[in-house]
Amino acid sequence: MGDHYYSSQPGAAHERRKLDTELRERKFTFVSDAGVFSKTGIDYGSRVLIEALDIPDHANVLDVGCGYGPIGLSAAILAPKGHVTMLDVNERAVQLAQENARLNNIHNIDAKVSDRLEAVFGQSFDVIITNPPIRAGKETVHSIFEQAHEHLNPGGSLWIVIQKKQGAPSAWAKLEQLFETVEEVMKDKGYRIFKATK
Repeated sequence: MGDHYYSSQPGAAHERRKLDTELRERKFTFVSDAGVFSKTGIDYGSRVLIEALDIPDHANVLDVGCGYGPIGLSAAILAPKGHVTMLDVNERAVQLAQENARLNNIHNIDAKVSDRLEAVFGQSFDVIITNPPIRAGKETVHSIFEQAHEHLNPGGSLWIVIQKKQGAPSAWAKLEQLFETVEEVMKDKGYRIFKATK
């Protein structure tokens, strides 16, 4: 699994590139690299999730599987009085997320290397966001949902994006086991945005 984005130290040779894009009507520049998720541009699922997000401006937010940072940094813009913690198992991705925060002049974030939610043990959040690592397997994805439920404040919500063909029905069933309320906020080209509230 050395060259897979869901590994702590990708073996792929560096291949840094700059990506200029617009998210939530704000221009961003991201640096990406080989060995990280969606290195050639922000994937469609992440874009759909970013457009759907509704985050209070003072929220304490967690982005699980942050990659090089588009979702977490967008959340930080939506919560200017809040704070965003970004986690990824991939060390290269976390370094890029930190670099991209500086590049885009976003200061209300920190990014940490973490297997799922390990690095935030004992902390709680108002909003948790994930574009889950489907290729890591259903067990990993469902454990992220379980850990998210444990780390949410009462009334807090988990936002996820998932493709219908990549397990949306089983994800929905798992979320319904864990959360009081689960709703489909948006669907677009086979992508589903689910919001599960504790």
